[in-house]
Amino acid sequence: MTPSHHPVRDLLLAYAAGTLPEAAGLAVATHLALCPLCRAEVRRLEALGGTLLEQETTAPVSDGLLDAILAQIEEPAPLSLPLLGPKPRASAGSPALPEPLRSYVGGDLDGVQWKPVVRGLDEAPVRVGGAAAADAATGGTRVRLMRVRSGVAMPRHTHHGTEMTLVLAGGFSDQTGHYLRGDFTLTDTSVDHQPTADPDGDCICLAVTDAPLRLTGPLGRLLNPFVRF
Repeated sequence: MTPSHHPVRDLLLAYAAGTLPEAAGLAVATHLALCPLCRAEVRRLEALGGTLLEQETTAPVSDGLLDAILAQIEEPAPLSLPLLGPKPRASAGSPALPEPLRSYVGGDLDGVQWKPVVRGLDEAPVRVGGAAAADAATGGTRVRLMRVRSGVAMPRHTHHGTEMTLVLAGGFSDQTGHYLRGDFTLTDTSVDHQPTADPDGDCICLAVTDAPLRLTGPLGRLLNPFVRF
């Protein structure tokens, strides 16, 4: 696991402060369920925020105290866990979907109703905020499970907005690295990639997008007016 396989610090800080929208918060919370390192960092940020709040309610906060707390927020916590080594896989009998995602889906993967998108790629919308995920054509936020069959490459694409991806089972590789269960990636308009599922099993991810993807391959450019991801 490398630092790029975790939510960026600003996301963790927003999560700790309770300011993330529900869809993004779900992606981060599900990553936290699989990542002890980020759970510890969120606890650290929450503790720092609690210290600042306590000082505000009891006495005026001095510039020195405020600067010290902000410095601790900006300073990366020392890593007490190895960043390299085997990635966790769901143990036998344990659910592939951790909480809180499992409650949103209404069960584990065996109950998911997949809808084909293109050959080798299926999706299932996740209801957030009491409503189904937005239709891709509206450009709104979409939350969905994606299943890429073993060894299959997704259509090459970039993004009109941002995309959070969390691996729940299997793994995939693209131009930015190799991702396995629990790994998190945030991509935007600067990334043009073609994720490919590992050959040893289907790759299942949680994806949160705030705008449609844009196909960039030779055929994809022709399909853009007719296909929305």
